Amino acid sequence: MQIIHFRQSCVLVETGTARLLLDPGIYSAGYHELTRLDAILITHQHPDHLDLQALPALLTANPAARLLVDSGSAPQLAEAGIAHEVVGPGHRVELAGTGVEVIGGDHGVIHPDIPVVPNNGYLIEGDAGTILHPGDSFAPPEHDVEVLLLPTAAPWLKLSEAVDYLRAITPSLAVPIHQAILAKPNKHYDLFRELAPAGTDIRIAAHAEPLKL
Repeated sequence: MQIIHFRQSCVLVETGTARLLLDPGIYSAGYHELTRLDAILITHQHPDHLDLQALPALLTANPAARLLVDSGSAPQLAEAGIAHEVVGPGHRVELAGTGVEVIGGDHGVIHPDIPVVPNNGYLIEGDAGTILHPGDSFAPPEHDVEVLLLPTAAPWLKLSEAVDYLRAITPSLAVPIHQAILAKPNKHYDLFRELAPAGTDIRIAAHAEPLKL
């Protein structure tokens, strides 16, 4: 099992049976040439997670891929004429022999004056354990997580909240994502390493390079 991080929240998860691409957005790069995808999963409607301009070509290159989205993204996709499936918290789907459970429900609060949009977290069952992509939320899963894709910096989070989430999940491995707005993300990564719970390893996924799990 391995992942490839394409900046921000865009991650290719290869479980051993399935190739799943999550959150191809406008701050991400290097994923456009991917083929043989079994599914594309969108956590929510914000453009750094859903690039409506790039998505049609990606789907054309991957005609067998299912597009799974949250309820908030669905109207944009319908207007663009892009076929999709809506899933939400409590749903479980099978994608090329890999089970995926949907958790969460709401995006993290940016400011009380900004409406909260729907957000799906995806708990993916791989041959080396479960991988959680929470999207833009710190919703807790009901099951143990071996690999946490950890949001690093965003208008909706503080570093202390990310650390508290990391400690609450206590994964064997955490891989920072959602870092594109940072000029120097290493400071955040160093603090994750310093403040991580005992038994949790922090590993940085180099851009567009496979990271074995």
